[in-house]
Amino acid sequence: MVQIKTKTVEDYLNELPDDRQAAIAALREIILDNIPGGYVETINWGAISYEIPLETYPDTYNGKPLSYVALASQKQHMAVYMHGVYADPKQLKILTDAFKDMGVKLNMGKSCIRFTKLEKIPLDTIGNLIAMTSVEDYIKHYEKVKKK
Repeated sequence: MVQIKTKTVEDYLNELPDDRQAAIAALREIILDNIPGGYVETINWGAISYEIPLETYPDTYNGKPLSYVALASQKQHMAVYMHGVYADPKQLKILTDAFKDMGVKLNMGKSCIRFTKLEKIPLDTIGNLIAMTSVEDYIKHYEKVKKK
């Protein structure tokens, strides 16, 4: 990830070029409109991060808050990191089908969906997928995977 020094979401957004600022801000709004209660918005991992605070769930493998979704502006692209989608084959199918329906090739790493223009990602699907996993369900899944 690109290293940043900002401490607030507003500073992060203000430091972006205008085109990226608009795209990241729009995607942020979709996340905020859809994310279940209990996740908090922070700056972490060089990105705008939506995570489970340590006060809620301290038993993470690295002692850091458990990340659910993140937004970042990288050197060559922007990315939305959707850890829940990566971990759930049903959600991954919903996402891949949405890209297929748009006629856009999905550019995805393990959990990052890379894009250069907001029009190239299925915003409604992103919002719906984010809304699918409560903090409690995400913790249950994390604990199940952690035991393996």
